[in-house]
Amino acid sequence: MKNIYFLSDAHLGSSAIPHARQQERRLVRFLDEIKDKAQAVFLLGDIFDFWYEYKHVVPKGYTRLLGKISELTDMGVEVHFFTGNHDVWCKDYFEKECGMKMHYKPMTMEIADQVFLLAHGDGLGDPSRSFRFLRWFFNNKVCQRAFSAIHPRWGMAFGLGWAGHSRRKHEAEGGEPPYMGEKNEYLVLFAKEYLRDHPDVNYFMFGHRHIELDLMLSRQSRVMILGDWVNKFTYAVFDGEHMYMENYIEGETKA
Repeated sequence: MKNIYFLSDAHLGSSAIPHARQQERRLVRFLDEIKDKAQAVFLLGDIFDFWYEYKHVVPKGYTRLLGKISELTDMGVEVHFFTGNHDVWCKDYFEKECGMKMHYKPMTMEIADQVFLLAHGDGLGDPSRSFRFLRWFFNNKVCQRAFSAIHPRWGMAFGLGWAGHSRRKHEAEGGEPPYMGEKNEYLVLFAKEYLRDHPDVNYFMFGHRHIELDLMLSRQSRVMILGDWVNKFTYAVFDGEHMYMENYIEGETKA
């Protein structure tokens, strides 16, 4: 079989990322380098810093990335898009125009006799009430319809401004905390709890945390957190037998 690729958290379009155009081009070059080796690509959320689809309007930009993804799907490469907490408002545009397969919830699937649980990771195991409220608010259909009534000129400006402010504030507070250990890392705790009732899962694949983690939970189960495509440019590759994580260096992709 050909390779399966996993990546997350590019946050394209963020006003808080000074190298935004270079960042998108780097992701596009990566997809171009792997297109002949890929059976499928899984984008595990927060690929965009803010994405909101109105009925007849989608956000400006991202033509390089969406064009490259369309090229991959036209070649027969499956591209799966999992919504994250920044791009939760995706509807059918990516599926209809780019051929991506959309996923709005965590999903379990079998690949080459291995069982994968795939998700962005937001809300899984996180006890924060404020975060859970925001997640409910963003996913609430009534709230979404209310936001859709705002003209895109103001709606998009508000969304992009809010996301950029959130990232700048987060960076000012020290950025994403480093790995907190097995007893404190929410996604690891979630995976361990889930494994008790679903011992057949071989790989838990998450984004969201912006850390690189590859941790054995048992002799046959691993949890992987995929870093990001803001500073780390990390991705995971499964070749049907082996799984490993890499940092993308242009012109030096191994898989």
